[in-house]
Parts: sequence; structure tokens; C-alpha cells
Amino acid sequence: MNIALIAHDKKKELMIQFCIAYKGILEKHVLCATGTTGSLVMEATGLDIHRFLSGPQGGDQQIGARIAYNEIDLVLFFRDPLTPQAHEPDVSALLRLCDVHNIPVATNVATAEVLVLGLERGDLDWRDIVNPKPEPETKKE
Repeated sequence: MNIALIAHDKKKELMIQFCIAYKGILEKHVLCATGTTGSLVMEATGLDIHRFLSGPQGGDQQIGARIAYNEIDLVLFFRDPLTPQAHEPDVSALLRLCDVHNIPVATNVATAEVLVLGLERGDLDWRDIVNPKPEPETKKE
């Protein structure tokens, strides 16, 4: 599964701790993240993470585009609901895309734990049935 990691500034440490706690599950999947979040999580965990731009610079929109092209299966987005975000329209657009494309999304650690534990049990395998990924092309000699 392709998992996107996003965290507002005041939630980045929580994302790091979450990824440390669930590293054994997360390392079995393809991870991507907004720039700063990805760098911090990589540094703390050693997980391989494809990093996009930071959220305010367009990273949320880059992940949104991947959602629209069915390239993301799960979003863990630790939001800070108490601090106004300059890029709130981007955040709203990203969450709307998750709803439109049936992408499971967690906006807090409690929901993230449920989704990641469900992922490990196979509860999200329906994503591969409903939205099959194209088979990689083999090189012809």
C-alpha cells in the first residue's frame, strides 16, 4: 500500500513517535510525505520515505494529485485544529479528494492507530480490489 504522511508543525513530534511505534508495519509499505515531516520521520526512524515539497509550498497539493491518480491508499494527516493554517484551502482540498476517491484518512493519532492496525490485519486489502494498481511493464528483449 502507498501511505502518505503529513503533520502540521505542532504535530510533527507526534508523527515521529507514531512512526517509531509502528515502524514494523510502516516499513512494509511505500511511504511518502510532505517535505519537513518526511525528513524528520526519516531521520528518527530510518524509514525510506519519498518527500514532496513542504505543505505550505505545495506538498499537500502534490499528494492530492497522487490521490486523484489513485496512487495513494492511505493518508495519515496529523492536523493541528487549534492553530490557523495559512494553507488551509490546500488542506481542505486534500481531505475532499480523500472523500471523493474513498481514501482512508486519519487526522489524529487515535484514528491513525486503528487504520494502521487494520492495515496490518489486512482490513484495507479491499483497496487492491476496488482500485487495482497496474502491473509493472516487463522489458522486452
